[in-house]
Amino acid sequence: MTRSACAAVLLSWCALASASPAIISTPELDAYAHKAMQTFDTPGMAVTVVEGDTVTTHAYGVRKLQDAAPIDAHTIFPIGSNTKAFTSAALAILVDQGKLRWDDRVVDKLPGFRMYDAYASSEMTVTDLLVHRSGLGLGEGDLMMFPTSNRSRAELVHDIRYLKPARSFRAGYDYDNVLYIVAGALVEAVSGQSWEDFVQQQILDPLQMRDTQTSIDAAPADKVSLHAKNTTAVRGVGKQAVLATVMTGKVFAPAGALQVSATDMGPWLRLQLDSGQLDKSRRIFSDAAAKMLWTPQTLVPISTLPKPLALAQPQFEAYALGFEVQDYRGHKIITHLGGVLGGVSAVVIIPETHAAFAIMLNSEDVGTLFAVREHLLDTLLGLPSPDWIAGYKDLFDGINAGAVAALKTPAKATSGERGPSLPLTSYIGVYRDPWYGTATLARDGKGALTISFDRSPGMHGTLEHVRFDTFRTHWAMPDVEDAYVTFALAPDGSIDQMTMKAISPIADFSWDYQDLRFTPVRAVK
Repeated sequence: MTRSACAAVLLSWCALASASPAIISTPELDAYAHKAMQTFDTPGMAVTVVEGDTVTTHAYGVRKLQDAAPIDAHTIFPIGSNTKAFTSAALAILVDQGKLRWDDRVVDKLPGFRMYDAYASSEMTVTDLLVHRSGLGLGEGDLMMFPTSNRSRAELVHDIRYLKPARSFRAGYDYDNVLYIVAGALVEAVSGQSWEDFVQQQILDPLQMRDTQTSIDAAPADKVSLHAKNTTAVRGVGKQAVLATVMTGKVFAPAGALQVSATDMGPWLRLQLDSGQLDKSRRIFSDAAAKMLWTPQTLVPISTLPKPLALAQPQFEAYALGFEVQDYRGHKIITHLGGVLGGVSAVVIIPETHAAFAIMLNSEDVGTLFAVREHLLDTLLGLPSPDWIAGYKDLFDGINAGAVAALKTPAKATSGERGPSLPLTSYIGVYRDPWYGTATLARDGKGALTISFDRSPGMHGTLEHVRFDTFRTHWAMPDVEDAYVTFALAPDGSIDQMTMKAISPIADFSWDYQDLRFTPVRAVK
């Protein structure tokens, strides 16, 4: 739909408002949203659109499957990593207050901070914490908090020193979460307040974001339940279901714990478009800070999309401070994705048209998320649209089919292979990984081998032998990605180390089992 056509449709709205004419047609967006949700079997979604001074909210579907309660403008959704922009904004406020500089060394402001590499420990700046160039691998260390943890934020900050880097400091881009927790600890050290209190008082309260919760565990009545297609071995394939296991705890809040409504997204998006200006006399952060938040810092590698989706492929992409900067069909956009177990979100800002939008889902259906995102971008930019829904359905159907096929292959190849090298009792014991902590292997009343991740409450289950010295988990906690567990033996036949790998080839990167290197601590008596 063209700009002029959209403006004509909304002429009656324009007569009632002093704002610039809106170009989003609510009936057209409604029809598109329902089609996308039906295609990908999405339970619920909320959308916020800002066009100049006009803010509209759009709510679709239900908060929970098998429950008639509808999503509305005040229903809160977890926004996952879209929380990172709030943490970056909190640091920007401290810079404006003169308590911090972007090029301050973290070690000078956060005593005891240390990375595995001495040079990175010494030279990492405040900016470095936020731009994914630390040298850590993709999602490295996420199991310290994912899906839950009994460690404190201070313990996690301390244990980062044991994460062995995947590349040199500042050598390239790898997305991480743990350094945003360090950024949250930095907010606390410099301000004297908890991250939660600082964000509440300095950002949420002035913006009157009254629905928003800083805790992932907060459970007001108007909150979504979270869903996933997790009824088969490949997450994303099968029937949609309410998740029994969701992310909990305080430790990861600065990286991804905010819960936000469509109504509250409006003032946050307007703040970004207005470069930190709250009203005629007040600012949340300065114009200089706003520019810094959107300044590209780290180049992001670009993956090739299939031909039906080629128009969505950026020509450049870089990470700024809690945002990504890229182009969309020749137009600069500021954007970020967010995800938790059972929910995904997207924020998109179009500076040249002074427009922005946010999309929040109570499921993991990124096909819906991406199709609606591209549709809104095309509408706001006055561009013709291909069939994004069909394109993304084909893409994800292919990815899921490949994962299903990959899981079937090992089962055929290992048929009839012999058992483990040692008696099951020889595998029993306490194992320690330098950054995660301990895992305990024991035997249950039926003689089955069991495993427990001791820093992740509830994350325990049985081990089933696969082949040689490789087993696989069957976690008792629902919705947790299962993993292969492989033991390496020393020359004398004793266990030298225990390593792990997610079974599903498309498991979320936060299940970073591959980064674990457990060694025996002691046998269990």
